[in-house]
Amino acid sequence: MSTETIAAIATAIVPQQGSVGIVRLSGSQSVAIAQKIFVPAGRPVWQSHRVLYGQLRHPETGQLIDEALLLLMLAPRSYTREDVVEFHCHGGLIPVQQILQLCLTLGARLAEPGEFTLRAFLNGRLDLTQAESVQELVGARSPQAAQAALAGLQGKLAQPLKQLRAQCLDILTEIEARIDFADDLPPLDQGALVGRVAAIARNLEQILATADRGELLRQGIKVAIVGRPNVGKSSLLNAWSRSDRAIVTPLPGTTRDVVESHLVVQGIPTLILDTAGIRETDDQVEQLGVERSRRVAQTADLILLTIDAAQGWTPEDAAIHAQISDRPIILVCNKMDITTQPPALPKEIHFNQVVYTAAAQDQGIEDLESAIIATITQGKFSSASLDLAINQRQAAALGKARQALEQMQQTINQQLPWDFWTIDLRTAIHALGEVTGEEVTESLLDQIFSRFCIGK
Repeated sequence: MSTETIAAIATAIVPQQGSVGIVRLSGSQSVAIAQKIFVPAGRPVWQSHRVLYGQLRHPETGQLIDEALLLLMLAPRSYTREDVVEFHCHGGLIPVQQILQLCLTLGARLAEPGEFTLRAFLNGRLDLTQAESVQELVGARSPQAAQAALAGLQGKLAQPLKQLRAQCLDILTEIEARIDFADDLPPLDQGALVGRVAAIARNLEQILATADRGELLRQGIKVAIVGRPNVGKSSLLNAWSRSDRAIVTPLPGTTRDVVESHLVVQGIPTLILDTAGIRETDDQVEQLGVERSRRVAQTADLILLTIDAAQGWTPEDAAIHAQISDRPIILVCNKMDITTQPPALPKEIHFNQVVYTAAAQDQGIEDLESAIIATITQGKFSSASLDLAINQRQAAALGKARQALEQMQQTINQQLPWDFWTIDLRTAIHALGEVTGEEVTESLLDQIFSRFCIGK
């Protein structure tokens, strides 16, 4: 347990907003510091897991700083397994900063980013996958992302990985025992051992398969609506977002700039970009909008090439497609409410999906969302599966473990000595330990926890 006491503001600081602010202390001097600045009402007993009401005052001048609640959580029954004190005061800018400054003046040190969670890990309160899940829960951008983070926080990732690592250690023990005491032990069942290693590798493969979903849940996707003027791009955005995000008129060229809308599409955070209609024009302002549309299209993960179903596929549509043909494209045939049949489409052009919509009538949006998910995921996972979603660091380490186990199987098939088997097995064990935190370096911890906010 660290001898230093750390302090930080644990809530967002927004002037004139936020009804409650929290200042958090953790360490051996937390209670002593709190007793110097907090004056409780009446004569309550300072007991763990009790809430006290009182006033925060300057220890020397007695000046009133704020009315507040104090939460006391003594070790080891706290988030960090150290003595923890939280002051719940009025929100805003000034109260929390004044309280934090008093704590620092009385001997606490300003916490580093993620240091509270780092102490929880170092003190055995959390493993490394749970610690990372804390940060992912804070940064979740959809309910599904939050559910995946909660699954990690509850140990649903760490538990199977620890079991797989334990199985690898058991196999290593058996092999090393044969190396040291070959004459005193029965022969090694090589076929059974190969089967156990293969089973571990298969389980790792199943966990690794969640990496793509995890990346989408955390990072989201960027989707650009592109097309000629007046094909209904802005109407599509408004119907999709259920708001008047974009101005809609019968006049071509109404949209002059990129209009953004943040949505959640079947659990995936999605940034929708409604772009200016792409066409040749002498209007300098519209030219700027068209150029921005082209740039946005090149940075999007997916493009919704929107056409007027009543007019069908035109040479202008073909010209736009030629500029974006290197991107995944869903063709959106809009304005199906004013035509009697789907438009004829060019046979020589391949689209990832074709969707028919009537944005003005709010029709076809669900089909569009399903097409987006099918295109982005390409069948790699089901968006409804939320048990696990590993991050890039975890995927890299698990990939190393899987590769080591595959190499071990080749080593066995080549009938190399047992010492060679143990080299690959130790690599897999080390890689699995990197994920759960059983084998980590200081630089790795710095890399992980530096991404946390101060106060968490």
